Amino acid sequence: VQLQASGGGLVQAGGSMRLSCAVVSKLIFSNKTVRWYRQAPGNQREFVASIGSGGDTTYADSVKGRFTISRDNAKSTAYLQMNNLKSEDTAVYVCNIVRSWGQGTLVTVSS
Repeated sequence: VQLQASGGGLVQAGGSMRLSCAVVSKLIFSNKTVRWYRQAPGNQREFVASIGSGGDTTYADSVKGRFTISRDNAKSTAYLQMNNLKSEDTAVYVCNIVRSWGQGTLVTVSS
């Protein structure tokens, strides 16, 4: 299974950005939980958010109220809307479905 993450880049603190995670090979996307993780330089990978097949969501405390995870089963794509970004959100963001991982997309927040 191949996942393709996109949408990263450079944004100023307080700005917004939306990441996408598309399934580009055969997978029954609609009944799988999608998770976003991130890894900042020198840090371990940390959980950011997840969305279940029924739309139930979970967030890390550090992003609650600022990030929103969603999914479009018709497009086999999950999204991570990030608002009010902070410098500490700078990291490589990776999506995960079961045992498959995307290649990661870099988000850099300038202060």
